[in-house]
Amino acid sequence: MRMRHDIPALLLGGAAAALISTAAFAQQVSFPPQVTWTAYDTGTSGFNQAVAYGKALKDKYGTDVRVLPGANDISRMVPLKTRRAQFSAMGIGAYFAVEGMDVFAAKDWGPQRIRMLVASSAANSISAAVAGDIGVKEYKDLKGKRVGWVVGSAALNTNMEALLAFGGLTWNDVQKVEFSGYGAMWKGMVANQVDAAIASTISGVTKELEASPRGIVWPPTPHNDEAGWNRLRKVAPYYQRHMATEGTGISKEKPYEGPNYPYPIMITYEATDPTLVYSTIRTMDELYPVYKDGAPGSDGWELKRQDFRWVIPYHDQAVRYFKEKGVWKDEHQKHNDALVKRQDVLAAAWAEFQKTNPADDAYKTAWPKARAAALRKVGMDPVFE
Repeated sequence: MRMRHDIPALLLGGAAAALISTAAFAQQVSFPPQVTWTAYDTGTSGFNQAVAYGKALKDKYGTDVRVLPGANDISRMVPLKTRRAQFSAMGIGAYFAVEGMDVFAAKDWGPQRIRMLVASSAANSISAAVAGDIGVKEYKDLKGKRVGWVVGSAALNTNMEALLAFGGLTWNDVQKVEFSGYGAMWKGMVANQVDAAIASTISGVTKELEASPRGIVWPPTPHNDEAGWNRLRKVAPYYQRHMATEGTGISKEKPYEGPNYPYPIMITYEATDPTLVYSTIRTMDELYPVYKDGAPGSDGWELKRQDFRWVIPYHDQAVRYFKEKGVWKDEHQKHNDALVKRQDVLAAAWAEFQKTNPADDAYKTAWPKARAAALRKVGMDPVFE
């Protein structure tokens, strides 16, 4: 009889324990009244996607997501570095920040210990749009044309350099037209000040060009052109072959054979409050059905679309959540650990380089050499020289 009475008691105890456990688990989602992100300029796909998630978070938890638009990589990273923002919806400039190269090869920067939470891998492409009124069909046709360059944006400029390389061109083969920011460059496209500019195919600014008298063209990067892809990836190893089905002038019926990489890339610093990081990655997953249709490309944040073996390490709290969801494997941990070790090597190399009290110009000349030597010493590929 005692055993019969004990059974309900044990079940009740188990149920109570489960309720306590569930309550404790729910309490792990905690936000301050406001969280600040940075993103590309107002109207870009990254900005719009951040706003879409922010609305879902506001409706569910009452937390405001303030999105600060930034014209280039530095302007998006400064608020993170100074702790005025907690997260950024970055482009591939995040990779340059990790590596301490291009605009981050500077006295106040160097390799940054940033971490990913999640990245959007949607059906769009990040490529070069060309005005439809200049007769360009392939990248090699851009020779002598006006090509946009954004001051302080390693991502945009390297992407364009890679696509020019696909066509067998360099910056010396085109007319470089400098702009202060991404938005200014795209206003220049519509105003006939420049002929080609980098964009996501789903960015709102590309629709303005399409609707203008100039029109829009997306030159392809045929996936069977091995020579072209070798030239492209020598400049930008993070690019992958991709068949885009979403974007301005692009659809499932009219796909675009081009390049792509995840964008936006949701990043933060290693030292960001772990509760905030965990709460953010968890709600980005749990609220996905709510915001996925809120802006073009938002469906790319879906957990099953994540590449756990990419070029930037994931934050520990993101890894924690991925483990809870059962999607994080030993091979992912091994890859992540290797990326963190790479950051350790870069940080040590930067510290040693700083001890030499380098002149301002040495950051562009001597630092890349010191960086490459430190990576090679431990058997790692410098990628950039």
